[in-house]
Amino acid sequence: MASSVRIPTIRHLLRQPLSNPRLCQRRWAQVQDVRFLATHGTPERVMAKYREKLESKAKEEGLNDVSELKAAYKEKIDKLRKDVAVPGATAPQTPPQSPPRPSQTSNSPFPPPPPPPTPKSSNSTPPPPPGIKTLNSFLDLEKISTLPQKEIQTLWRLRHASNPQSLHFYLPTSTFTTLVKAAKLHPSFILPLPRSTTEETTPEGAPQGQAAELHYLQFAHPHPHTTTLLFTTLAEFKLRGEFASSHTTITFHSELSQSHDLVLGQGTVVSGRGVSVDEARWLVMCMQKFYVVEEEGKGREELLEMFTKADSGFTVERLLEEAEKIV
Repeated sequence: MASSVRIPTIRHLLRQPLSNPRLCQRRWAQVQDVRFLATHGTPERVMAKYREKLESKAKEEGLNDVSELKAAYKEKIDKLRKDVAVPGATAPQTPPQSPPRPSQTSNSPFPPPPPPPTPKSSNSTPPPPPGIKTLNSFLDLEKISTLPQKEIQTLWRLRHASNPQSLHFYLPTSTFTTLVKAAKLHPSFILPLPRSTTEETTPEGAPQGQAAELHYLQFAHPHPHTTTLLFTTLAEFKLRGEFASSHTTITFHSELSQSHDLVLGQGTVVSGRGVSVDEARWLVMCMQKFYVVEEEGKGREELLEMFTKADSGFTVERLLEEAEKIV
């Protein structure tokens, strides 16, 4: 039955590329729907052309008519149609399938493709900006995280003991949390540093032995686990503004605040800037009294708020009075 399974000529033409599609397009100046040409009216034309041969074939097979012949050869006809189908023309367009990834037991000579990169967790801590040291710059954080609090405190003291210009301390997480909260509300302030005077340095009419030098402090938070504190003389800050040179730099490290209830602090006092290590230590203590306010320190809290708001009620005299209560 070679004639019964013959493929229509139009389908054969669709599988052959045109010699010059552009010239054909210009010549006819008409765009045809190929899918319509390939399928419209095909069954009727085939039946009309080969009806006598099909009826004769049906009788040879012992069948009553062409319908029974079609039913008998249905599977073979469907297979032939599937083999000559053109996606997008005589068959639906199917999306491309991704090639299956070779398994570990595959005999392919090529190695399997690498797995897609794992996205970074949103909870991961970003690296510190240039010039900012984290706790891991001083102690191996992975190793000390397994130690008790007392041993970490001892290691912290030993780490800075050899530097005579160093300040180092530690404080509980609750105190640091209160400190940082106030520091974000009041990022700058001034503190008086008591100075002893002599007859040569005391202005005429002023009581001898009573004097104070004002120092400007600034907080910054350059890293999730790092808070910095800079001290500069007020005279230097008024003269140079943001380009003023600080005499003391303090850094708070909070990496162990949750696991050990411990925040470590360290700083350096620059020699030759007119402030000793003991005087810088006193400024740090005074700062804590203003920023971590207890019940008896409500006056210091008011001074912080007035300084931040540039309230005219803030006076150096009142600042000195509150500072004297700390001593």
